[in-house]
Amino acid sequence: MSIRGALGDAVAWLEPRPRVVDWSLFALVLVETVTGFVSFTVGIPAGWPVFWVHRIAGLGFVLVLGYKLVRVRSRVTNAEKWTRSTPLSALTALAALGTLATGVVWVFGLDVRLSYWTLLSVHVGFGLALLVLVPLHVATRFRLPRTRDVEGRRTALQYAGLLLAGALAYRFQEALNNLFSTPGDDRRFTGSQPREGSGNAAFPITMWVADDPGPIDTDAYRLEVTGLVASPTTLSVEDVTAGDEMTALLDCTSGWYTVQEWSGVRVGDLLEAAGGPTGDAAWVRFVSVTGYRWSLPIEEAADALLATHVGGEPLTHGHGAPARLVAPPRRGFQWVKWVTRVEVRSRNDPAQWLVTLVSGFD
Repeated sequence: MSIRGALGDAVAWLEPRPRVVDWSLFALVLVETVTGFVSFTVGIPAGWPVFWVHRIAGLGFVLVLGYKLVRVRSRVTNAEKWTRSTPLSALTALAALGTLATGVVWVFGLDVRLSYWTLLSVHVGFGLALLVLVPLHVATRFRLPRTRDVEGRRTALQYAGLLLAGALAYRFQEALNNLFSTPGDDRRFTGSQPREGSGNAAFPITMWVADDPGPIDTDAYRLEVTGLVASPTTLSVEDVTAGDEMTALLDCTSGWYTVQEWSGVRVGDLLEAAGGPTGDAAWVRFVSVTGYRWSLPIEEAADALLATHVGGEPLTHGHGAPARLVAPPRRGFQWVKWVTRVEVRSRNDPAQWLVTLVSGFD
């Protein structure tokens, strides 16, 4: 037997059965979605397994999608074999290829902006599209796997090989980054690329969804400290500009990070200025002028900073002036900008996840 023939037999043996391929793609999209969303909230190195699972599953998706495209290529390239679901299949394939291409290119450190969006943001957009398209595609050809499709050592070896191939492929990509000193070589474990310098100009202005208020008049600005505190109070910009300092790393989910010197007032001191927490106080909620909000456990919140300056400069409006939350090691979207209210509460605020999608819309 020729080498080419042997390789062909090996590839054929490794190929999952058709029904398993379809359901594997569906399962991998779910894994990618869950790990992708969870990764948005992970900012400490101990969370690296979430990112590794996301990357390995993504590269495994490449292999399974390859088998799928090879199997259906004749139905796609021959117009006579098209069905009503063919356009949906083609759209799903394009979204999948877009997700994979932007992810791989980002890992190599190519920092291209498409209008407002970084490639990482585009990658997330393609992924969200897949979350809708893949279930619809599966529904058009709904066939549950049969016992013979998944039983036996062959299936176990196929999936073990799939995961191993994904891990090796990612390691190989990292080695290439290191060998050629690509821009992707100095990414954080989150995938974010560094932004060097000090002060407002050192890092981009990013807005979350529709959060884009007009500049706030600092003379009229007031910060409310309310909720489960002994003496709710209202503070001016001068009260918040206390000179407390913190060196903190801001890691934005749009794909960049920066280390800056922030100054303002420690949140624990704000709470003391309002007489201190009372009753069953357990959470602190930070509310933006746009309605955007995020909550932290009270022990964590006490050590956070409400910043008015960065790198020795007053915050610009785009970076959250007059005051923004600085909460390491939280991710950037949790560092609430334009904070106008600090509320001490007895419980967390699960609705904050919904508010991240609708805040700022008038």
